[in-house]
Amino acid sequence: MKRAVKPIYTAPTVGAARAALDDLTEIWGKKYGAIIRLWESAGEEFTPFLSYDPEIRQVICSTNAIESLNARYRRAVRARGHFPTEQAALKCLYLVTRSLDPTGEGRARWTMRWKPALNAFAITFHDRWPNAESY
Repeated sequence: MKRAVKPIYTAPTVGAARAALDDLTEIWGKKYGAIIRLWESAGEEFTPFLSYDPEIRQVICSTNAIESLNARYRRAVRARGHFPTEQAALKCLYLVTRSLDPTGEGRARWTMRWKPALNAFAITFHDRWPNAESY
């Protein structure tokens, strides 16, 4: 099902997204009728998403990294139980964040992956993106 939905949110135009939704309905309509109805009823809210650049769409759709980081934060806080000060809590979260990339070498990979998205955000939202030229 996941592979069948991908052509909808990666479609270049609204028409292509509609065609992909029709294909999804034809293949999975009987088994996953509720999901098909959800996609069809959310068409008005979904259409503006297709006007964004592919780089921005990828950032919007990829929440796995954020969810993973939040899960690690929750695990660390739960293991500790309580913190004597706010500074201690922030230090704990900082150490969890640093443990994800202890050598700091991941920053180069991060920059390579996010540079196209940052550029697309800077162009699309130039009026709301201060100092975009520094990226």
